[in-house]
Amino acid sequence: QYKFRDLTIEELKNVNKTYPNFTFSMNTYTFKDGSQKELLNFSGTVPVKYGNSYNIPIRLWILDSHPFAPPICFLKPTANMGISVGKHVDAHGRIYLPYLQNWSHPKSTVIGLIKEMIAKFEEELPLYSLSSSDAARQSELLSYIAKITEGETGMKSKTKIGGDKTEGCFNKITVVGAGDLGIACVLAIAAKGTADKVVLLDLSEGAAKGGTMDLEIFTLPNVEISKDFSASADSKVVILTVNSLGNAQTYLDVVQSNVDLFRGVIPAISHYSQNTVLLVASHPVEVMTYVSWKLSAFPKSRVIGVGANLDTERFQFILTNLLKEEVLAKDAWIIGEQGEDKVPSWTSGNSVANQTETMAARNSRDKVANRAMEVLKGKGQRSWSVGLSVADLTDSILKDKRKVHSVSTLAKGCCNINSEVFLSLPCILGTSGVIEMVKLEEDPLVREKLQSSAGSIHDLQQQLKL
Repeated sequence: QYKFRDLTIEELKNVNKTYPNFTFSMNTYTFKDGSQKELLNFSGTVPVKYGNSYNIPIRLWILDSHPFAPPICFLKPTANMGISVGKHVDAHGRIYLPYLQNWSHPKSTVIGLIKEMIAKFEEELPLYSLSSSDAARQSELLSYIAKITEGETGMKSKTKIGGDKTEGCFNKITVVGAGDLGIACVLAIAAKGTADKVVLLDLSEGAAKGGTMDLEIFTLPNVEISKDFSASADSKVVILTVNSLGNAQTYLDVVQSNVDLFRGVIPAISHYSQNTVLLVASHPVEVMTYVSWKLSAFPKSRVIGVGANLDTERFQFILTNLLKEEVLAKDAWIIGEQGEDKVPSWTSGNSVANQTETMAARNSRDKVANRAMEVLKGKGQRSWSVGLSVADLTDSILKDKRKVHSVSTLAKGCCNINSEVFLSLPCILGTSGVIEMVKLEEDPLVREKLQSSAGSIHDLQQQLKL
């Protein structure tokens, strides 16, 4: 079955010498497309120092084309361990490393892979200890999680967790806020079919009104309406749509009112979904994404604002379908601050190599971009259109699509920005949130506009009481 049996056996002998605690077996692995193979795999623990010393349990699957193809790697948490979703580990426990992406025989080996795994885990511990109550709940989930750590089987199956009250769902999303935008997000996500369950947290006082009442009347499958933060537990993505005007007299009062509201919301959400990705749609999105990041203490990769995703998708559509500039559209982005200060930009792949042609090419491109921006100005951002954009972002995160979106992310270090501000920039999204920021073409005017936006946003943030 193994094409290079002798090479595979020789390498695994070396693994056994270095890590004698590993156990080897043959089991069925199920791939994303549903196909199955009997594959050699081994399980064991690797030593990691993170203040104290920890033994991190892992499981590696050896493909039948090994050593010319990299292993498939997973964490194998016990009942009292939870997965810390991060740059190198997704919510399923699947391990992603540069070593795997750059795998090349004979330079790459399993021993080398494990060494890099240990090094990365020492930077960001991939597991944490659950409380006794969480551990009990985790033990009920283990048989379900085992399907993921032993092979990527279908995700649609359901199991009952903790009696009849809660139905455990693999892909669960919570939308915070039952206003027009919150309901638009619920409807768009339900229509897209991305999530197994959508929870709408209605934080308004009194009985359900308007759209919330209609959602209760015309029941949608897998949609739950609740006023209890515990209903959001174990969400993969939490979408924040709430805005509170209060008795605001000035713009600063409006923003401070939202900050005060978030002080009660974010800690509760963070408590019930410690590994979630926060997706902020509340206004002003740059500031409220910063506030969510500070209040949650989540890594910057897991706090994202909807930013200019909608404007970028519209911009690319206008270039492709109205102006017939499909080549330009592939590398075109709207970045910076939401509203009038947004700016078109280009990824470096669109640059012209020949210096003689550069000026003419850029002038022509800029004229087309200006025409597209004029069309874009006439497009408002209604609740339903933002809801569609949010569903698009959620789909990329839950399905680990590694698709590029223009979203609000921490911009410190980009374009000589030294302050902690969030601006919309093209980023690769996956289950752990922002995986990587995409490099933009060098443009002094764009840099100046981004720095100006960063300055005004930072000034506003300095006046807020967190």
